[in-house]
Parts: sequence; C-alpha cells; structure tokens
Amino acid sequence: MKQRKNGLYPGVSDELAENMTTGWADTELHGLEPIAQAAHTAARRAALSARFPGERLVVPAGNLKTRSNDTEYSFRASTEYAYLTGDQTEDGVLVLEPRGEGHVATIYLLPRSNRENGEFWLSGQGELWVGRRHSLAEAEQLLGIPAEDVRELAGKLSEATGPVRVVRGHDASIEAALTDKVTKERDEELRVFLSEARAVKDEFEIGELQKACDSTARGFEDVVKVLDKAQATSERYIEGTFFLRARVEGNDVGYGSICAAGPHATTLHWVRNDGPVRSGDLLLLDAGVETHTLYTADVTRTLPISGRYTEIQRKIYDAVYEAQEAGIAAVRPGAKYRDFHDASQRVLAEKLVEWGLVEGPVERVIELGLQRRWTLHGTGHMLGMDVHDCAAARTEAYVDGTLEPGMCLTVEPGLYFQADDLTVPEEYRGIGVRIEDDILVTEDGNRNLSAALPRQADEVEAWMASLQQG
Repeated sequence: MKQRKNGLYPGVSDELAENMTTGWADTELHGLEPIAQAAHTAARRAALSARFPGERLVVPAGNLKTRSNDTEYSFRASTEYAYLTGDQTEDGVLVLEPRGEGHVATIYLLPRSNRENGEFWLSGQGELWVGRRHSLAEAEQLLGIPAEDVRELAGKLSEATGPVRVVRGHDASIEAALTDKVTKERDEELRVFLSEARAVKDEFEIGELQKACDSTARGFEDVVKVLDKAQATSERYIEGTFFLRARVEGNDVGYGSICAAGPHATTLHWVRNDGPVRSGDLLLLDAGVETHTLYTADVTRTLPISGRYTEIQRKIYDAVYEAQEAGIAAVRPGAKYRDFHDASQRVLAEKLVEWGLVEGPVERVIELGLQRRWTLHGTGHMLGMDVHDCAAARTEAYVDGTLEPGMCLTVEPGLYFQADDLTVPEEYRGIGVRIEDDILVTEDGNRNLSAALPRQADEVEAWMASLQQG
C-alpha cells in the first residue's frame, strides 16, 4: 500500500494489522432487484452482438483522472459503457465474448475491498476511505450480467485470440493489453455504431430526458428567485444556484453552465461565470441537469435581469423566438435533419436584412452564409447521455440523415452582437440572445420536453414577476 511521503504514521504494527482483519459484520446484500434500465441495456447489447458476430468486443468505463497531486476529478463513466450496462463505477469493463451465433457478456469490476491484506483501510481507494462498493454477486443481480474481477482482465485479454474491437480513449491498461490485436479503423467502426445506436431513444431514455428537463426548469426558477443576490455578487451566484438543483435532483450538471450576463452573452461558451450581473442587462443562461442515469437536458433562456426587456432587447429576442418557432415546426418524422436549422436561419437572415444590417436579398445572404457573423453556430444537435450526443455518427446518418420518432434534439437559434462590432448600430452591441429547447420527435410531429419554461417575451416577464413576488 502506497505511503504518503509526509504521512504522520510511519507504518502499521503487526498487532494493528491483525486487529483490522476481524470484528466486521457481514454486509452482503441479497435479493436485489435489477436496475430500472436492465431490460433496455440487454436489448442494446443484443443489437451490438448482432452487428459484430464472431468478434470480442471490449467497452471500458474509464479510470479516475488526477485533478492535482492526490485528488481526482469526480468520475463519470464513458457513455458507451453506461449505455450498455447501466453501471457507472470506475475501472469497469464490459466484454462480449463470441459464443455460437451470438455473444456472452461479462462485466469486469473491482470486487469489495480485501480485509485480509488491509486494502480496505490502507489503500487510498479502499472502502474505508471512499465508501462501500457492490460485491460482484450484488452487481450481477443489479445489472443482469455475470461479473468477474477486473484486475484479472488485462491478462486474459493479452492472451486472447481472434478478432477484437475496443472503445478507445478510456482505459490505457486495457488498450495496452490489446495493442497487437486491434486496429484504429476497426475500433472506430465500433465507436461509430454505438454512437448511431443512441440516436433513437427507447421509452426509458425518453423518461429520463423528461426528468432532466423538469429538474432543469426548476433550476431556472431557482435562479430567477435569487437574481437580486447575483447582482450583489456575480455570475458565480447563478452558477452555484443552478448547480445545487442539479446535485439535489440529479447526478451533476450535464456540461459547464453558461451564466452569461450583459456582453458575456455574446460569447458562445462563457463558462468563467465571474462577471457582474447588472439590472438593465440580459442574462443568457444555458444549463442542464444530468440525471442519476446520465441523461442530460440542454436548455437556454435569455432573461431580462430587471424583469422587463428594453425595446431593443425585445426586438432582438422576438426575432430569435420567431426563428425558434420556425425551427421547432420543422421537426417531424421524415423531415431532413437539416430542415430545422434551415428554417431558423432563414428567419434570422430575413430579420438582419429587414434591419439593414446586411444587404439582401435573403437568398443571397443564406447562400453566402453572411448571417453567420451574428448567428455563429448551428441551430441544434442530438441530445441524450452526452449533451452533444451521437457525435461519432456518420455524417450521412446524422446531419445528412432523416428524423425518426424517438430522436431527441435541441433547437437553439441565437443572435449575437459583439460589443466591438462596428458594423451594427451602437444600441445592438453587447446584446446576445439564444433560446433553446429539447425536442422529441414523435410519431405525428414533436414534443417540447422543456416546455415548462416560458419562451414568449410577455410570458417570460410574467413568469419572472410571479417568482420574484412569491
């Protein structure tokens, strides 16, 4: 067991070592019910098995990452691993061994800490330090997958024969054991398949995304109620307020919260959140709660800190709202994925021409992409276990694909007028507006999972007033 250089105890006496091995109650749990998504993860593994017959498939959860010295970042299991198992523990590995016409799945995990050799109280990752973990038998009951000791896996894999694929980038020791058995191209095919498999959500996933959106709506309400305290401090108060909701009702935030007040709203990924919050400015809040099962919301509202939009703020806000309405209306089964983006961008281009900020006609503006000086980003993305879900999917299956029921995506147009942009009137400068909702494709159209939060300007003002009076 590794000793700290400046630890206060130089060693362990034989008497203490012996004492620590005895007198502990049996805490093994029996009769555990499977986790809620167990049937769904089994179906996902079956689909994976069918895609790669006769091949060994290795999907690691990942390891703890050092933040500084001997402290680690909070662990978040790889999306592929969590999607296929429902487990979220570090060092875990799912292995599908080819057997007959299919595969046999085994999940490799760290077992309970060994009390005989002192690991449980002397190791920095021992259970006395970091908390109890499930035994292998308990894990089997919960996950519905046979479990074995992960510490034996690298040796087994190094001796394995036959075709193997591994999801890269999560566990260096597992990759090292397979270094002479895998190729980058074949492994990428595995990653692409698992990315595309997540495009259509099952009923469990849709329920989790709705939970994430509902918690996110409550987090936005929390923020509105404390805007006075944020004005007395900084954007950090907004970040901390939303984070509290995320940790109480979920696992974490799904991504770094963007709490951008005033001109910071024109910076797309403003996550420093250290600026002032001033009455009369806008607050662009882009934040999402991640559920305990790792599904995240991704919602943006642009709020008047005073509770009322100014005339120019409302003018810009209404344009973005109109663009979002057009984009949401274009989300339906059978539509091209690009349709919602094109619909939103057309509205924004029309507004920019109407305001005299860019020379028309609109078709010319769109063809040349001239609106992008102020719209900047795409109008949305797939959403799920990753905030930018399905990112490794083939272009023809994603951006150039067709929407299907069960897909979930964001619709998030915006207009951003930089504080130093001399091509626009001074009154526009420093104003950034984005409105973003999480949209589920249904059999007959779409459903806005984040509809609990108002979007239309008058409704936003009334909502804020009701919360601040309560």
